[in-house]
Amino acid sequence: MYGLDVVYDYIQPALPRVEHIHEHSITVIFNVLNHDNAAYSGGYHSSRRNMRGGISLKVNAVFEGGGMKGISLVGAVQVMQQRGYEFHRVAGTSSGGIVASLLAAGYTAEQMKPIIQSTSFASLMKRSPIFNIKLIGSAVRLLLRKGLYSGDALEEWIWTLLGSRGVYTFADLPPGKLKLVASDITNGKLLVLPDDIAYYGIQPSRLEIAKAVRMSASIPYFFDPVTIKDKEFNSRIKGLRLHRRSAYIVDGGLLSNFPLWLFDEKQNTQIKEARLPVVGFQMVGKNKTEPRTIRGPVSMFQAMMETMMLAHDQRYIEKDDWERTIKIPTLGIRTTQFHLSHETSEKLFASGAAAAEKFLRKSAPFKP
Repeated sequence: MYGLDVVYDYIQPALPRVEHIHEHSITVIFNVLNHDNAAYSGGYHSSRRNMRGGISLKVNAVFEGGGMKGISLVGAVQVMQQRGYEFHRVAGTSSGGIVASLLAAGYTAEQMKPIIQSTSFASLMKRSPIFNIKLIGSAVRLLLRKGLYSGDALEEWIWTLLGSRGVYTFADLPPGKLKLVASDITNGKLLVLPDDIAYYGIQPSRLEIAKAVRMSASIPYFFDPVTIKDKEFNSRIKGLRLHRRSAYIVDGGLLSNFPLWLFDEKQNTQIKEARLPVVGFQMVGKNKTEPRTIRGPVSMFQAMMETMMLAHDQRYIEKDDWERTIKIPTLGIRTTQFHLSHETSEKLFASGAAAAEKFLRKSAPFKP
């Protein structure tokens, strides 16, 4: 059993980056460690027996972005893990990237659920009080910072969670273990991280995973874009104009919210290994197309971004990949609905679990 003093020592490497850690968050980590200390030891490279007591069934997984609906992905992952499936390589966009990064660091769905449900995501929306002035505060911040909220708190939260497992940069993971999608709106380019960070003169293995997650999850106009500034900038992007000495990186959902193509054979020529089945985790719902209320330029841009991220990959999925996609009903929850009740969160989790059960009844066992 772990004591709270041990838990503090366990996450100590992450503390310098974090302004404050709530006591409740420490208690959640304490409970997770004591519940599953037999299943996980020694960091990412430890092995564990699956729920069947036999050899794990390996698959690669791709997780769609969906903001606050992401807890439904965890419900689907838990069922897959309980059935003995092991996620060999993982990828995702936005909240799907958060789930993918935690899986890559060694978290199980059983461990992720209490951590995510105990986190107040509204508290991650940080900005100076001066920008809370009615009527003009938000508009001024958009003008100055290009976003309504800072993404610092989100990055620190991910950094702490990964750091507790000794995972900080992509060098701490096996090559190709994790891929995250982001969008370079300066150069109009889709980025697959960490590989594409090399375009900016940055070594992929040295990129912090928390920074990559923040890039992937920076919803345009909602969170500040991540800026790669001139002192870091040494771009090899074809056609880049020399006077553009910085690049703005935002949510990958702007260009590919469900990058199911990432682990297709033609996309993975650098890593030689046996081909594995690819399973997609996608959040769906009839009410996605319900009209949005437009009150001004801010709500208009939010509606535009959400529409683009929801609709971008639909045609691709409808044509080619239904048979390898777990489709999770999301109960009408919006991407930026940050004040979810515990009851709603449980319903989303259960929806993900039910979708995975249905998928496995029809599709298992997978074949490459």
